[in-house]
Amino acid sequence: MSPLVASLLLLICLALPLYGVEKFGSCMQGPAGTTGREGNPGTNGIPGTPGIPGRDGLKGEKGECINEIFEEPWRPNYKQCAWNSLNYGIDLGKVADCTFTKLRSDSALRVLFSGSLRLKCKNACCQRWYFTFNGAECTGPLPIESIIYLDQGSPELNSTINIHRTSSVEGLCEGIKAGLVDVAVWVGTCADYPRGDASTGWNSVSRIIIEELPK
Repeated sequence: MSPLVASLLLLICLALPLYGVEKFGSCMQGPAGTTGREGNPGTNGIPGTPGIPGRDGLKGEKGECINEIFEEPWRPNYKQCAWNSLNYGIDLGKVADCTFTKLRSDSALRVLFSGSLRLKCKNACCQRWYFTFNGAECTGPLPIESIIYLDQGSPELNSTINIHRTSSVEGLCEGIKAGLVDVAVWVGTCADYPRGDASTGWNSVSRIIIEELPK
């Protein structure tokens, strides 16, 4: 084949596909190729800029003020008055007293008298030892007292026997206001009974103890 013929055939082969696609669309699509592999993950992007601040929230309701009350811790408050050989032989009247400073009005006072007591008589008799607070007996709730009663006895027994015994008068009293309190021990008669020969604090130590207690 001459070079001229070969060149013509080459031109025809190149021109025919282009002409057919543009004018007649007679060329058929070939089969799809195989799916390619997945690519490598990309790197993280640059961080974004901060967002715009949000709007202010709604105004809250007005609160209430609460005043807290702090109570002071309780402090012990007590006092003791003591006498050596009081030897007080009266049958009616004040035996001893002790002044106390009460710190609170809503507290109670515990009182104690300790000392020897004696009563003697030929006939039946009764004596009463009791506390007063600023000159008045306790009313919160009741008086604080102790009594000694002697029966008439009999001819075979010596009813005038002279025995001194250490005894106590003790109790709690409420309703006493704060401040100075005169606490006293008295001796007197019992209701509906004659008095005898009383003695307080013979030949020994007598004492009054006062203590303030919370209610």
